[in-house]
Amino acid sequence: MKDLCYLYDVAEENNIPVIPFPLAETGSMCIQDEDKACYIGLDEHTINTESEQKVHLAHELGHCVTGSFYNRYSPLDVRQKHEYRANKWAVKHLISEAELDEAVAEGCTEIWSLAEYFNVTEDFMKMVVCWHVHGNLSAELYF
Repeated sequence: MKDLCYLYDVAEENNIPVIPFPLAETGSMCIQDEDKACYIGLDEHTINTESEQKVHLAHELGHCVTGSFYNRYSPLDVRQKHEYRANKWAVKHLISEAELDEAVAEGCTEIWSLAEYFNVTEDFMKMVVCWHVHGNLSAELYF
C-alpha cells in the first residue's frame, strides 16, 4: 500500500514541483509548459483530508507521468481520454490487486472499509475495485 510520501517521492523523482495554490473549484490541477515540464498545484484549504490529498496528488501525477494533457481549444481532443489515463495510473500505482485481495481477506469487504484501510476516498476505491475486478474504471456501472 502506497502512502502520501510515496507520491511526493514520485513527484520529486520526476522533477514535478507540487505547489500550494488556491484552487477552490477543483482542489488540484496540473499544467505542462512549452518545455514539457509539469507542475502540480494543490489547494490545502479545499482538500480537507489526507485521503483526499492522496487521491488528488495521484491523479495529477497520472496526468504528468503519462503526458495526458488535453487542449481545451482543440475540437478533436477528448478530455475523458486524458482523465481516464490519469485515473488509471493513479489506481495502478496506489493499490495493487494483491493488496486489495489481502484487505478483503482481512475482512474489509465494504467500499467504506476498503477506503479507510487504504486511506483513499470512497469514489477512488470504487475505481480501484472496478479496475481489479472488471478491468475498467467505470464505477458508475457497478455502484
